[in-house]
Amino acid sequence: MTYCVATMIDAGIVFASDSRTNAGVDNISTFRKMKTFERPGDRALVLVNSGNLAITQATINHLEQAIRHSNEPNLMSVFSMYDVAELVGSALREVRHRDGPYLMENNVDGGANFLIGGQIAGEHQRLFMVYAEGNFIEATPETPYFQIGETKYGKPIIDRVISAGTCMDDAIKCVLVSFDSTMRSNLSVGMPIDLVCYNRESLRLGNCHHYDEHDSYFERLRLSWGEGVRRAFAELPNPEW
Repeated sequence: MTYCVATMIDAGIVFASDSRTNAGVDNISTFRKMKTFERPGDRALVLVNSGNLAITQATINHLEQAIRHSNEPNLMSVFSMYDVAELVGSALREVRHRDGPYLMENNVDGGANFLIGGQIAGEHQRLFMVYAEGNFIEATPETPYFQIGETKYGKPIIDRVISAGTCMDDAIKCVLVSFDSTMRSNLSVGMPIDLVCYNRESLRLGNCHHYDEHDSYFERLRLSWGEGVRRAFAELPNPEW
């Protein structure tokens, strides 16, 4: 299991992903689930993934090979974020079509999902969620964030805080608190956490951070959030009978 989230606000987009993969309680490994593609001044793209590790890695390799063979349409040559989402969906569909039947023979789940977002010069910032079947949906001001993986524990705080007008710092704090809530309730999600911020119209990636278990800011955030929740709970009015 994993947890990834991307939230698009007026100020930009915040992407975050955990790094834990597991195939049982005694087989836990760390793999980064975020990939960035950038040509400053032209485009800045961030891709995060959840699901079968072999499927997601093969999909990313497929996309990177297309970039090296520049005669093919690829993430660094297409002219819109919609085209980027199409490329990710097509690559995922091709890999699952190739490997899926063999995984099914051994009762292995070959599902995978991607979040892809950023901006290409000449259009607005955009954010998409790509499903295992290769189709996708786009974030809107009314639905400004996507989650993949273990989504249920981090969703309540995002629902309460995130809107199009949320500032970048608050969006970052909210995303990190959603990770803390998820990790407390599900051991299959764990650190390190990769976080990248894209500032709208900048056409370059900024504020990239790798939070591990020794990160002082994340620890302060976790303690402050826990104390704040307990304080708010203690201040709730008692039932009236």
